[in-house]
Amino acid sequence: MIFTETPLKGAYLVSPERITDERGFFARSWCENEYRDVGLAPRIAQCSISYNRVKGTLRGMHYQVPPFEEDKLVRCTRGSIYDVIIDLHTDSKSFGKHFGVTLSAENRTMLQIPKGFAHGFLTLEDDTEIFYQMSEFYAPDCARGIRWNDPSFAIVWPGEVRILSGKDQSYPDFDPKKAGI
Repeated sequence: MIFTETPLKGAYLVSPERITDERGFFARSWCENEYRDVGLAPRIAQCSISYNRVKGTLRGMHYQVPPFEEDKLVRCTRGSIYDVIIDLHTDSKSFGKHFGVTLSAENRTMLQIPKGFAHGFLTLEDDTEIFYQMSEFYAPDCARGIRWNDPSFAIVWPGEVRILSGKDQSYPDFDPKKAGI
């Protein structure tokens, strides 16, 4: 596995290190030891799949507060997404900054998202599927969100937002005093 730190501290792009031959390739997509070697917590408590029928579906920006903050490892297994994270740690040098990357079934790149980061994505193709590995169980009472188009973050999404849940539309602008991070 190849770990490349993003501009946001603690967030990594994780790429498979391919062993190739005439059959194709083999690559590890998860290794507890390699995670520890990079200084990441290797706990996986839950895995989930998000299937999205329509290009332009936006999900986010979601996070969980203590005691159920979660690390996430996100991979697009079908289609492609523009994946965005925001550092919500008020004591961080990258507080309030965001990072976006295209994840696709073709590039097989994953995004390791640390605790205390909001996460969301926009589908770039119809019939897109995302696979998540999370370090904590989903806790509805600790689930939070901020608006996908909050002017504080000035995220430029690379396409039209065509589908957005009522819940995601109703999130308020970010207020660090109410974030719970």
